[in-house]
Amino acid sequence: MPGCCNCLSRFKPRYKRLVDNIYPTSPDDGLVRSNMEKLTYYAVSHNEKLNRIGKYLAHRLNRDIYRQQTNYVKISMMAVDELLLACHSQGLNLFVKSLLTMIDKLLEANNPEYQLLATNSFVKFANIEEDAPSYDRNYDFLISQFSAMCYSDDDDSETKKKIRVAGLKGLRGIVKKTVSDDLQYNIWEKQNMDKIIPSFLFNMQEGFGSQESPRHDQGEERAEVLAETCLRNLMGSAAYNNIHAVLRPVLKHLDLHTLWVPNDFAVKVFKVVMYSMQSQYLYVVPHFLLLHLDGNSLTTDIKQSIVQILKETVAIAAESAVGSSVLEIFNSLLRHLRTSVDMRLSDGKGYIGQTRAVSNYNEKGEIEFEEAIIGTMGAFASILPDYQKIEIMMFIMGKVPLPNSISSALPSSGEEGGVLLLNMLLKSLLEVGKKYRTVSMVTTFPASFLQPLLSVSIVEDPGVRLIVQEILHTLMDRHSNRDRFSCNRNIPRDISELGLKVEKPSRQDILFIRRSGQELIWHLYRSVQCPDNAKENYIGVYTTLGLLSVELGSEEMLIDLFKVALAFQEYACSGDHQLAVKHRCAIHALVARYLNLLGQLTAEPALCQHIASVIEARQESYPQLLPPVNLDDGNTSSRQSLPDTLPGQMLFQKESLMEVLSSSGHDVSRLATPLREELNVQERPGVNKADINSVHLEIESTNPSPLATRKLPMEEITFASFKSQLSRTMVDNHTGPSLDEDRVRRQKLREKFQNSTLEQLAVEADQRNKKLHETMQSILDSVVKSPVSPAGSPLRPDPTSPFQFKSVPTYEMKFPELTVY
Repeated sequence: MPGCCNCLSRFKPRYKRLVDNIYPTSPDDGLVRSNMEKLTYYAVSHNEKLNRIGKYLAHRLNRDIYRQQTNYVKISMMAVDELLLACHSQGLNLFVKSLLTMIDKLLEANNPEYQLLATNSFVKFANIEEDAPSYDRNYDFLISQFSAMCYSDDDDSETKKKIRVAGLKGLRGIVKKTVSDDLQYNIWEKQNMDKIIPSFLFNMQEGFGSQESPRHDQGEERAEVLAETCLRNLMGSAAYNNIHAVLRPVLKHLDLHTLWVPNDFAVKVFKVVMYSMQSQYLYVVPHFLLLHLDGNSLTTDIKQSIVQILKETVAIAAESAVGSSVLEIFNSLLRHLRTSVDMRLSDGKGYIGQTRAVSNYNEKGEIEFEEAIIGTMGAFASILPDYQKIEIMMFIMGKVPLPNSISSALPSSGEEGGVLLLNMLLKSLLEVGKKYRTVSMVTTFPASFLQPLLSVSIVEDPGVRLIVQEILHTLMDRHSNRDRFSCNRNIPRDISELGLKVEKPSRQDILFIRRSGQELIWHLYRSVQCPDNAKENYIGVYTTLGLLSVELGSEEMLIDLFKVALAFQEYACSGDHQLAVKHRCAIHALVARYLNLLGQLTAEPALCQHIASVIEARQESYPQLLPPVNLDDGNTSSRQSLPDTLPGQMLFQKESLMEVLSSSGHDVSRLATPLREELNVQERPGVNKADINSVHLEIESTNPSPLATRKLPMEEITFASFKSQLSRTMVDNHTGPSLDEDRVRRQKLREKFQNSTLEQLAVEADQRNKKLHETMQSILDSVVKSPVSPAGSPLRPDPTSPFQFKSVPTYEMKFPELTVY
């Protein structure tokens, strides 16, 4: 029988005999190296036999697995690996089929040793760059098996670690093999990403928070480090149309495993995603987070956590988020901010008017959620260029409900909802403004932004008015002078102690003063008149005036600043209002502190002497009329004795100020006019507010002596002065209701563009274009069908008949050169 078997073996094909010879008689002896070299040489010399060699090796492997011959299984895989590395030919694709079949068999065995063996073979195969791609391979089974290995819960911790690492390496090999060619197996399909991404995240989560720092040479042996590397490689290979395939499983995994709160792990995941993506696609991630925030009924703490993650991601994505994507992100954030405000006002019923309350409503959480949204907008704005910050501030200002007329309050300002919404929107605007660096006032305060902002500065709520003042401080302060004004302190004897940085205003600043200076001052005057002002409101108004003095302190502005200060004093002394005594004292203190600042900035000795004398008189008799401002009810005993009419030496005299300013060469004619008489002109945007008396020519003095007094030049009557006076006369004669109607019309036009859809606007524009086309067509028809004109060519068919002229269109007439221009 042995001889018979030996004879039968001679009838086997040569490739089978060579394969059989690599297996030793005793499994413990290992691979027969000499016979393996013969098999390798035969396979390289006969490429057409690779397919049959692979199938026969797979047959032997299947039999050894069934018989549990582990050593023979290892020998088969060693042989396959060596053949795979040695043979690079077109027939390799057929051999790979057998390899994948053998790997499948090993993974099916559910034996840790076999699984590690299969993974190592597949990793070696994945590292081989094939000359010709194969489009008929399917990795569905391998993805399922490797993903299952990533969740191994073997009792032995060392074995569990090895299996998880092997599963991650197998998935990385599949990604590496398929991601480079779109025509091969599509790794980005939903069923594949739903297995791969959670496997990565699960292993990252298992090692998250570990204090152990991996060494560089052992990073591949730690599952959490390897999983993070695999996720980075996958995101780095993702094109634009594949990003959603990765982000959706990430969001789903965080939802199912409640990993949003606390959000440390979620922040790490999205940072890994953001830093691994191609830079031109970074803006996609914030959009996906916002869509996830929109489309899910999440608890308040989860929404807050998502917004905080968004804050971390937008700082990375802002450099590539250009164009409309910026406004889309801010629009979505503002929509969530308004929804949260409605939720608070309706006690958890969602939008106002809903009857069903939200079961997980948490008012404190909603407040924190709103603060997180505001912080996110600030973080996003800090990375954007300045021109986009201005656009964002104007965009937020467009969301603010404005009054119908400049002297009225908001329609809902008396309600809690209007005040709360206004507070949140203005805080968002302030947060963006803090990230903006002002260079030119004209650029920072366009009329479409400044006028709505000033109209909000006189609403009934003191908190809203204070936020508006803070916005003005943030945008006006170009030299970091704000902190030197905003403290509630005594009057300094010398303002050099404050360390103010004062520069001469530029030409653009002067243009801004001429355009909006009067309107800004008038709103400050109205803001001081509010009877419910707090201490912070008065300090805010003083800070605004101080910044106007040092940032825009031109000669044209100087008289207006003195004028508004005297108007404050006149209002505090007036008995026409029911202003509390403590508020009157606060206004007097504001005026004293501000006039002391103006006097020392102008450096006129007589002016400083008059202001100092009034301050000294108040210190002796009425110290409550000096700063610091104090509105506490417990400290008003001395204020209760304040007389209705103060002695003259306790007040700053307009005549004295006018005399000193006039002697120094300033035009004080506007200072003699009460501020109230200018209200009808000042509150109208777009009206030229220049005073006719201020039109003069500046004549350079030929006397070099600095002691010579400068005289005011004679008034010059010019065409410009007549035109300016005529414009003012026409505006003054204009009736009030027509201006209100014009403002209402502009408000309706703004609301129309905000609320109408693109299709509606397109239809309306098409109708206007059609009407214009019909009008132009009628004009052209009238030109073409013009009456008979002698400009045509004369025709005389018969010498006895008179001349006849042919009608020629006007645009075809030939005119002499002298008449053409």
